[in-house]
Amino acid sequence: MAWFYVLAAGLLEIIWAVGLKYTEGFTRLWPSVITVVTFAGSLFLLALAVKSIPIGTAYAMFVGIGAVGAALLGIVLFDEPTHPTRLFFLSLLIVSLIGLRLTSDPA
Repeated sequence: MAWFYVLAAGLLEIIWAVGLKYTEGFTRLWPSVITVVTFAGSLFLLALAVKSIPIGTAYAMFVGIGAVGAALLGIVLFDEPTHPTRLFFLSLLIVSLIGLRLTSDPA
């Protein structure tokens, strides 16, 4: 269950990270509300996960999922650059996340 919490926390991190763009400096109410709620939810789920998973592993997975997801959504939603080197390094992050999970003790 702890790995599910990390995954869900990472997915919520993607939402709040992208949501920051829509808040326009927290001047727009509903994007701001969604961003703050998903931020709190992601931290809550991460806190549940670290009861069973070492903090370094859980946090690395959490941040990695959020970073990859936010970068990919930035490409799709905001027309951010898709240079081959950028995509290469994003793929390295994905490989790193898989490796980290495969080499971690099951929780």
